[in-house]
Amino acid sequence: MAIRYWSRKNAREETESVYGGAFVNLLYGNPVGLALTDSFFTRKTLSRIYGSLQSTSWSGRKVAPFISRFGVDMNDFESGPFSTFNDFFIRRFLPGKRAFPKEERAMGAFAEARYLGFEKLGVDTLLPIKGLRLSANDVLGNTPGKERFQGGPCLLARLCPVDYHRFHFPDEGKALHFQVESGKLHSVNPLALQRMPKLFLGNERQISILQTKNFGQIAYVEVGALFVGRIVQTHPFEHSFKRGEEKGYFLFGGSTVIAYGEPGAWKPEADILENTGKGLEVLIELGAPVARAK
Repeated sequence: MAIRYWSRKNAREETESVYGGAFVNLLYGNPVGLALTDSFFTRKTLSRIYGSLQSTSWSGRKVAPFISRFGVDMNDFESGPFSTFNDFFIRRFLPGKRAFPKEERAMGAFAEARYLGFEKLGVDTLLPIKGLRLSANDVLGNTPGKERFQGGPCLLARLCPVDYHRFHFPDEGKALHFQVESGKLHSVNPLALQRMPKLFLGNERQISILQTKNFGQIAYVEVGALFVGRIVQTHPFEHSFKRGEEKGYFLFGGSTVIAYGEPGAWKPEADILENTGKGLEVLIELGAPVARAK
């Protein structure tokens, strides 16, 4: 399945090179594959084992072929050395390659990813992926005070295996709450989402409630995906954070970060809203504007 998206940097529609695309089609493209996936492949133990293999010296042999096949521009990143595939997977940008907005009312992209955006997300709002709802009330599970995000704006950032896999704070502030919602680990590939509309509700989520200076409270959700080894929080919960500061990273696998806002607090950028309406994600660099305070 070809995945089309809009590249903001190149100002054109492009086709995504899907890592493991044939495998995803096998697992989610037919009833037998779906049954096997839901009963076996999504077990967290299996994903942890697979993820651990990416931290072995043997896995380091995959780095060069991966860079070549997917055209990863290594001029933007620290050069390594990458002794394992996970070392490469959580690579950092070189200083100065990405920057967050200096204008306080502009929210920078908290992940380098493919974005969907909604100005007002109701309980019945459907994503342009058939049948998928992204209700804050559902995704936030047992999070206390989650009702404050109902009917507010939302940004969904999907990270592919080829992407930079560290995620960042969109503004300065402090964390008010953190919890983990346990679950299975399905793929977040659009094909999987089409076949399993409630996927985000079953996947493991790490949920933070952030009090920000310019955008009110934000519910910040990291969603684990199939063969994600771990979600790692690198910023201590009790410490305040600065705009653009690293919050954590995903080990091997495609993953998703979702940000929910309070009603009327902020609005996603116009190009994100426009393309979301067309069913297209927008590929956006880390730190580039994704929303604006009202």
